[in-house]
Amino acid sequence: MSKAPITLLTVLAAAALALSTNLLAQDRPQSLRGATPLTEIPKVGLHQRGPNQGPIPRNYVQQPPLVPHKIEGYQIDMNFNKCMDCHGWSKAKEADATKVSLTHFRDQASGAELANISPARFFCNQCHVPQVAAKPLVGNSFKPIGALARPGRK
Repeated sequence: MSKAPITLLTVLAAAALALSTNLLAQDRPQSLRGATPLTEIPKVGLHQRGPNQGPIPRNYVQQPPLVPHKIEGYQIDMNFNKCMDCHGWSKAKEADATKVSLTHFRDQASGAELANISPARFFCNQCHVPQVAAKPLVGNSFKPIGALARPGRK
């Protein structure tokens, strides 16, 4: 086999690789951190609910309620749960906060009622997330079921 076809194939393969790499780089989603280095904490806008506005509406059945305030710096670990300073049953009224649900005091395996929050429910931010006013990273065509749809919502 002569060198011309091999050289041509090599050049075509290199061009195709360069083109595909360039196209892939353009379609790559941006990091949630943007250009912020890992050593810094990015500033994020918050969606604060005012007094007497009630909970943030849910989009689907069994959706965990959204958190209407920032939780940055909250200690939530095996030894302490900062959320319970306001949302614990004995403190919720004074803090004007929503009480933690009774379902969080039920053992999921046995169904038994517990005196304290179930260990499976102790880490609030595994289900509950803060609501922020942020531009979506990707498009979303999700529509809530009819029973939960709000008037004027598309």
